[in-house]
Amino acid sequence: MFDSNEFIQESIETLKATIDDIAIIACSGGVDSTVAAVIANQAVGDKLHCVYVDTGFMRKGETEEIEALLAAQGIKNLVTVKAADRYFEALKGVTEPEQKRKVIGELFIRIFEDEQKKCGAKYLVQGTIAPDWIESGGGVRDTIKSHHNVGGLPEDMTLVVVEPSA
Repeated sequence: MFDSNEFIQESIETLKATIDDIAIIACSGGVDSTVAAVIANQAVGDKLHCVYVDTGFMRKGETEEIEALLAAQGIKNLVTVKAADRYFEALKGVTEPEQKRKVIGELFIRIFEDEQKKCGAKYLVQGTIAPDWIESGGGVRDTIKSHHNVGGLPEDMTLVVVEPSA
């Protein structure tokens, strides 16, 4: 049977052993990234720089809610990147859903690389759930739909991806 406390402690120990330098985590405010951020924050503290990207596609007031949620969870190093113009421009004329997901994923990474230069990060911490990997295909699986944190990662990205459950 799954023991959440054991998972959390193992994840903290794995992250402590893996992250030896500054790390960035993409915090969307969703369950996956918020749990990963809280675990990573417990593991590496001030080495963690949380980045929330406001894509311009958020609900009214959602950015402020996410900032408050992350602060309430003890996340101290949070940067909010206002990127609506970049997303609107990058998606202009793109109508095919799979291509949109690829564009969104690559732009997320490019924004994180911009933030990486500012704080000197070596790692990108992600909270990816199994359905994201399954739906994104690979190996013997067909792609159902790519997820920005799986299928949209560019090959030339300079951050080392780390996941609490890995």
